[in-house]
Amino acid sequence: MNRLNQLFTSKKDNLLSIYFTAGYPAINTTVDIAAALEKAGADFLEIGFPYSDPVADGPTIQHSSERALENGMTLNMLFEELTELRKRVTIPILLMGYFNPIVQYGIERFCKKAAELGVDGIIVPDLPMYEYEQMYSSYFIDNNLSNIFLVTPQTSEDRIRKIDELSNSFIYLLSSSSITGGSLQLTNSIEDYYKRIKAMELKNPTIIGFGISDNNTFKQACTYANGAIVGSKFVKLLEEENYMEKIPGFIKSIRP
Repeated sequence: MNRLNQLFTSKKDNLLSIYFTAGYPAINTTVDIAAALEKAGADFLEIGFPYSDPVADGPTIQHSSERALENGMTLNMLFEELTELRKRVTIPILLMGYFNPIVQYGIERFCKKAAELGVDGIIVPDLPMYEYEQMYSSYFIDNNLSNIFLVTPQTSEDRIRKIDELSNSFIYLLSSSSITGGSLQLTNSIEDYYKRIKAMELKNPTIIGFGISDNNTFKQACTYANGAIVGSKFVKLLEEENYMEKIPGFIKSIRP
C-alpha cells in the first residue's frame, strides 16, 4: 500500500489535488512549491515534467512547459530536485507527463528512480492501455507505483471496466475531451457522463480534472466524484510576484 492507497482509505470525499510543472517558474522550485501546497491543505500533488509537444494541454500549461524547458528542466534534473522531496513533503506525489521522455530515459529505470525518490504514481496520457498491460505493468507493480488511467465522456463502459480492473488507486475523469485550461461546464451530456460513471460503482475512487478553477467548480466536481484536480488556475498563480505567499489563499479559494 503506497501513500495514495492510504489517502483514499482514510479520506473518501472532497479530495483536492494540485498540478504544477517542474521547472516553472524557475529551476529548483519544485520541492518548495510542493511543501507550500501540503502546508496549505492540498491532499495530493501532480508534478508535471515538461515536454516539447504537450498535445493534451492548453495554452497555460503549454507555456509553463516551454518555460521550464527553456530553464533547462529535464527528467534528470527533476529527479535531482526530488532527492529532497520526502524530507519535506509527506502527502502523495504523482509525476505526470508524456511517454516519449520516459522511453528516452528508460521505462524500467524511470519507475525505479521515481519509487526510490518517494513518488507514488504516474500519469502518462499517451501510454496506451494495451501496451501498459502487456509490456510495462510489471515495472509499475514491482516499484509500488500506481498507473493512473484517464477516462473521457466518450470512453466506453467496457473500457472503463477494464481500466477499473487495471487500476489500484484512482481513475482520472476528464471533464471533457478538449485540452486543459477550460472552465467546467455542467451541460446535460456532461452530467449524464458523471452519473453514468457513478452508477457503475467502480472499485476505484474517481477524481475529476480539466476546468476546475474555483470553489464552485470544485464543489460541482465533488458531487459526482471523490475529488478534483486544479491545474491551469494554479499554474497561472505561479506567474505572479510573491506567488509562494499566495498559495495558502489560493487553496482556501478552492476549498475553504
